[in-house]
Amino acid sequence: MQLSRIVAFHKTMGDPTRIRIIYLLSKGPLHGQAIAGKLGLTPPTITHHLHKLKDINLVYTRRDKNTIYYYLNERVLKHQAQTLENIIDEKGVLEEMDEVKDTKSEHYKVINNFFSADGKLKSIPAQRKKKLIIFEHLIKGLKKGVKYEEKEINQYIKQFHDDYATIRREFITNQYMYRENGIYEVNPSEMWAKID
Repeated sequence: MQLSRIVAFHKTMGDPTRIRIIYLLSKGPLHGQAIAGKLGLTPPTITHHLHKLKDINLVYTRRDKNTIYYYLNERVLKHQAQTLENIIDEKGVLEEMDEVKDTKSEHYKVINNFFSADGKLKSIPAQRKKKLIIFEHLIKGLKKGVKYEEKEINQYIKQFHDDYATIRREFITNQYMYRENGIYEVNPSEMWAKID
């Protein structure tokens, strides 16, 4: 399996809400409204996370009359677990991983230092470089091309940190997002503030 696919899978799964959704779906299929109710989140937030899980083929849908039910693709989950077990035997993958680790090790350190085990941001770094690494990490959970209302952005940020207003402003200031008439959209990554 290509490293990029392994990374994409685990990056998508590196979100507490998505892990909770997977846990719920492991008990049986549910519709979006039911998932939102069980997790105490808004339906648009759940839809966002379900789209991310569909992108890595971990959930699939079936329609029953007017209701769409989400199912866990256990085959993909088991395959990814097996891939991690087998990875030490794939020398090429390990060499590629070493290269990625060398180029991203500082990013990993910053993310590990500023995020707790449950995915919460402990504090907003004072140093600009570290701050941008954190914001870039957070913005990747939002989908490009999707228009978000301010309350949706606030809700998304509150999963990580209570000071959603500061982080939301930083998203705009550092060109991660564009805002017009209270509607937010993720900018292309080429526009984002550069991490030196």
